[in-house]
Amino acid sequence: MIDPQPASTEHGSPTSLIEMQNIQKVYGGNLVLKGARLSVSAGEVLGLVGENGAGKSTLMKILGGEVDRDGGEVFWESAPANLNSRAEAERLGITMIHQELNLAPHLSVAENIFLGHEPGSRFIPGTIDRLRELSDTRESLRRLGFDLDPRTPVRRLSLARRQLVEIARAVVRTQRLVIMDEPTSSLSAHEVEDLFRVVRQLKAHGTAVIFVTHRLEELAQVADRVAVLRDGESVYEGPMPRADFNHLIRAMVGRELKDFYPPRKAERRGIAFEIQGLSRKPDFQDLSFSICGGEIVGMAGLVGAGRTEMAEAIFGATPADSGRIFIDGKPVNISSPRDAIRGGMALITEDRKRTGLGLKLSVAQNITLADLKALLRRGWLDLKKEGRVARDSCNRLHIRASSTAQKLERLSGGNQQKVVLAKWLFRRSKIFLFDEPTRGVDVGAKTEIYRMMNELAESGAAILMVSSELPEILGMTDRVLVMRNGRLVKELKTAQTSQEEIMRFATLGE
Repeated sequence: MIDPQPASTEHGSPTSLIEMQNIQKVYGGNLVLKGARLSVSAGEVLGLVGENGAGKSTLMKILGGEVDRDGGEVFWESAPANLNSRAEAERLGITMIHQELNLAPHLSVAENIFLGHEPGSRFIPGTIDRLRELSDTRESLRRLGFDLDPRTPVRRLSLARRQLVEIARAVVRTQRLVIMDEPTSSLSAHEVEDLFRVVRQLKAHGTAVIFVTHRLEELAQVADRVAVLRDGESVYEGPMPRADFNHLIRAMVGRELKDFYPPRKAERRGIAFEIQGLSRKPDFQDLSFSICGGEIVGMAGLVGAGRTEMAEAIFGATPADSGRIFIDGKPVNISSPRDAIRGGMALITEDRKRTGLGLKLSVAQNITLADLKALLRRGWLDLKKEGRVARDSCNRLHIRASSTAQKLERLSGGNQQKVVLAKWLFRRSKIFLFDEPTRGVDVGAKTEIYRMMNELAESGAAILMVSSELPEILGMTDRVLVMRNGRLVKELKTAQTSQEEIMRFATLGE
């Protein structure tokens, strides 16, 4: 059993690189950090976990010099540190990989990696040596094992490959401490292994790493110790367990989670959704499968296999070049998301902030956005009805917000994801395409999302779940479809397969 152990209150330990003591932060009158603390030594990997809204990102932004603290002390190698700016943090050797990627999309991979640290020309003072920048980037990417072309504009990269650019930039710049905030949230299993190899390299060279994540099974592979935040307070700091995470989860959520993947009554109905020969080169080709009402089908594969591109094509966001789509046995023409929505389809996108939500709109406005006609009364928007719908949705999905008028950008990632789901529930959709549904979501919110997915299936909805988390695929689905290089290579019954078998087909094909 893991008993909560407070971090040492003594600063200046010979082995401590950084110590944060009694850190406080107030936003809008709310105390979001209530005396948080942590310490990390050179050459150590510290895991930082907690539910969405626990204060992890805020604490790390304070350490990275991006947010001012309102109380507490920070010690760097036993000496008080101000960390009043990002430049001050970088001067000490602290860099941060953000959960929300902080890249310039119009610049190339190389330009992003060296942005603000460009190599100067030896021949023309005051200019940038672009050839050296390219060659240094190629060497860094080769050393990291990342398959990226340094000349490619970042806007052309998938979310997962942008994540690799962010990681490369931080690793190239870092000297003493690198903070990784949800670095694996959009990576495939293969890319996660590459990242772990990089973390081990940093550790071997004496660099400290703070690894913020919701994926405890991944953290167990690289972390030496773990710190837990709950509601802005430090509730545990100690050795990282390797297998049994129940006590960590209890510390995170303040309660015991039972049935992490909740049971479901599997009552398959007739075929509700089918595609035949769907193609759009070079992303995917000749895809054919069907989903019954009441069924959850998983879509597995490595990043770049074409899974997200397929989901967006089905939904009409980037239509396919050829192939047929059937809903309830009838052929439908989907050339835009409007066509898909009219057909009863819903897409929970991989990148909710960019393509799934209106961050500047309120919770209520986001929930009702997909079906404004349902709110019309004599040609006017019925705001009272909108408020009732939003409050009912928040209660049903346990969405934590100060009010339904709160701007969505102020909600945690897990609550934002639940708002996306609430939007499609209000629309009364019957075919759901979930693309990485729990990306960046804490363990407590995950179980609630899984419960809602099961309720949808039990009500007769057909669900396709694209996920890079194989335990999630195995815990939630009835069947698994495996994609590789834009093609479906295998269909497996979930109850009769394993992570190893799925990965074998995803990497090697048939």
